[in-house]
Amino acid sequence: MRSWLSNEDWWAVWLGLLVVLLALPAASGYDLLGWLAAPGIWLDPAKAVGPISKSFAGFPKVASVLLTYAAVLGLVGLGASVQRLDLRRFVPGFTVIFGISYLSWLIGHYAYIAQTPDKRAAMGLSWSLGLTGEAGYIVALLAGLAIGNVLPGLAGWLKEAARPEWYIKTAIVILGASLGIKAAAASGLVSAIMFRGLAAIIEAYLIYWALVYFLARKYFKFSREWAAPLASGISICGVSAAITTGAAIRARPVVPIMVSSLVVIFSVIELLVLPFAAQAFLAHEPMVAAAWMGLAVKTDGAAVASGAITDALIRGKAAGAGLAYEPGWMLTTTTTVKVFIDVFIGIWALVLAAVWVYGIEKKPGQTLPIRAIAERFPKFVLGYFFLFLALLGAALARPDALDGLKAATAQSDLLRSLFFVLTFFTIGLGANFKRLRAEGVGRLALVYVISLFGFIIWIGLAISWLFFHGVHPPTLGGS
Repeated sequence: MRSWLSNEDWWAVWLGLLVVLLALPAASGYDLLGWLAAPGIWLDPAKAVGPISKSFAGFPKVASVLLTYAAVLGLVGLGASVQRLDLRRFVPGFTVIFGISYLSWLIGHYAYIAQTPDKRAAMGLSWSLGLTGEAGYIVALLAGLAIGNVLPGLAGWLKEAARPEWYIKTAIVILGASLGIKAAAASGLVSAIMFRGLAAIIEAYLIYWALVYFLARKYFKFSREWAAPLASGISICGVSAAITTGAAIRARPVVPIMVSSLVVIFSVIELLVLPFAAQAFLAHEPMVAAAWMGLAVKTDGAAVASGAITDALIRGKAAGAGLAYEPGWMLTTTTTVKVFIDVFIGIWALVLAAVWVYGIEKKPGQTLPIRAIAERFPKFVLGYFFLFLALLGAALARPDALDGLKAATAQSDLLRSLFFVLTFFTIGLGANFKRLRAEGVGRLALVYVISLFGFIIWIGLAISWLFFHGVHPPTLGGS
């Protein structure tokens, strides 16, 4: 019982539960966290951030940011105090970490960096990198790397508050709530799309993952610590999958973070190429093209943007041939496939954690007592599953409350993203360029390129064809 309060793993669970509990009243119209400062894609710096809830639209933006800092400091400060960390070093260190991380997050939302191609015209942009707001993670990582390698004295001063594993696990626990609501929302879609989307996850977990893991281990000689997060990041859903897997097998935090950075970068390439390839070769099979986006593009933001672009491109080409598809169906298919892949992250983490505890970390000839298994099992997975099942059950039991629960989990998800940003920055603080080169970061990228263009895109296309061949969106007018 004492470990429940002194253990960093358990504190990730408590903080995640507390965040979601504070957000839940928003489902009934009581906005306890509506003042949280949410970044948005911006051109004018004055519009870079604002309260997440419309009911706080007139709330001062500076006050919103300061209150967000105070709230997060209160959460982690409580955990740090009970764990008996040095608060005289933790509080000022966390203040600097929060400030740089949040600024990096805002920079990552700059329109020319973040805006996806399907929304450029609305902002009057002729070009953008299209990295989505997840570019803030990369900016935070680069900032951490710069400080860690150029200003090692400052990095050392920040060390007490640089707790990447704690921040990662807290974010994953919070993620369970939002994915529970996503799963409930998906249950109301057309049954044909639902079934095909659910069936398609077999490909992501049992085909993609095994192939990437085998390639990384056999031909590139990566350790299991690197190969498992790499397989999850490339084959499942990028940032969340890599980080969850890394935590489940107790990999060093730098491992899933480096994988996640590659995922974000390569997703941009897919976003720029695949929708136009779909228009050129799959216009006669629109739902195959849509499912392909969900299976091939590995971050949520880029996948949904790819679905939106594909929807627009194929509908435009069909209209030229006199066929008017109803808008949104292709995007719905992409999103559904992606959601089903996402919601199984926790199950896969549970499977991998069990494999590591019972097999890989178990020494030959030794028994592994139940108590030892319980101690080594990642507690954050329990928190993730509890929130996932609780929110899924609540939404299914009260379908009329689904919109309210979406609003509530949007607020908790903001803090989840913030904990991710803190993770990326603090990983950078502790990373040394020489050590990263020794770990084989270049080989990491090569595995990604070979996997993505060698088989992931093509297997994804084949599975999409298998499940969605012959399925078409309804046409305008019902014909």
